[in-house]
Amino acid sequence: MALPAEAARLDGGWQEVYSALQWIQFTMAMLSVIGSSSIIAYAVFQNAVRSPEVRPLFYLSLSDLFLGMCWLTGALLYSTPTSKQDLICYNLQATGQIFYVASFLYTVNYTWHLYMDLRMKYNQNLHRMPPQVVDYASCIGRIATISSSLIPFLLMVPVFCLGNSSNCYQNFSQKHGCLLMHMEIAVPSNEPQTLSGSVCRAMRFYGIGVFLISFLISIVAILVILGQARGLYKRFVNSTGFLGDQQWAMIKMVEQRVVFYPVVFFCCWAPAVLLGIMKLTVSTNSKIYMALLILQALTAASQGLLNCVVYGWTQHTFLCLKRNACRDVDTQTPLLRSQKKFYASTVPTSPPDAEASTSTLL
Repeated sequence: MALPAEAARLDGGWQEVYSALQWIQFTMAMLSVIGSSSIIAYAVFQNAVRSPEVRPLFYLSLSDLFLGMCWLTGALLYSTPTSKQDLICYNLQATGQIFYVASFLYTVNYTWHLYMDLRMKYNQNLHRMPPQVVDYASCIGRIATISSSLIPFLLMVPVFCLGNSSNCYQNFSQKHGCLLMHMEIAVPSNEPQTLSGSVCRAMRFYGIGVFLISFLISIVAILVILGQARGLYKRFVNSTGFLGDQQWAMIKMVEQRVVFYPVVFFCCWAPAVLLGIMKLTVSTNSKIYMALLILQALTAASQGLLNCVVYGWTQHTFLCLKRNACRDVDTQTPLLRSQKKFYASTVPTSPPDAEASTSTLL
């Protein structure tokens, strides 16, 4: 049940804000679901899910798909309330936070795979790398992929267990709880302090803290990894000898993407981060809070759409995959395609040159 102060906020214009948030969130979440689904469907259709270049992007798109479905469900529940909406919204918010953190970690995992792919090609270009090193890097990549799913789930287990056992959802805002990214717990100030109320407050601060800390760790990790990749790529190009116009153009493109990737990630989640800080420190009745709510619905809910464009359809690997598929369909029969794959697998690989090394980089 809403408090009088909460009802006054709704009567003072907040109802219109939440109605606008519903449509913005619904539209952006739908676009995110379509964008992430396109990457997943194309990777499955091209049998490229097991490819080392595509696998990190596939799992990132999968987490974005589930996150977009959470946003979409929240927007639909706002317009079609149910009898247990407080319980549903509480657990939906906790489920969504699993995919927030998973998306952060899979973004770090994706950039780390780009760096490791470049590093392996750099070492292969200078001196032959033993198979044990390649197997070790592949094993580390699998562990990182599994951890990116397991860690967010383990972090949110206390919110599910303690929150539901303490009936924290009873104080959850029924009307707009599914629209807001961070949980709002409404506890009357004149009521005595209880163990259940303390647990609910602790879970609220814990959930926001997990989000803020995981964002900070992720953005720092992305900056460090991309900075290392930039330096390694320059050394890799210099090791090939003469630098022509094409090599300098590739270096400039890499430097632009080193800046572009973190900027996109930060802009996508900055409003949500500022909202989380405001919920911990200041009042949430200001116009700045209202503006941040709208920005959050525009940016955070569009995570899947932005990732599919930035990391997917604009990348060299996906474009080559698409061109090769179209060329095979237009010029080869199924028998010739199978023979081509067989003969290609029997030909020994030669050290890649500088231009070919950029097929999976940035």
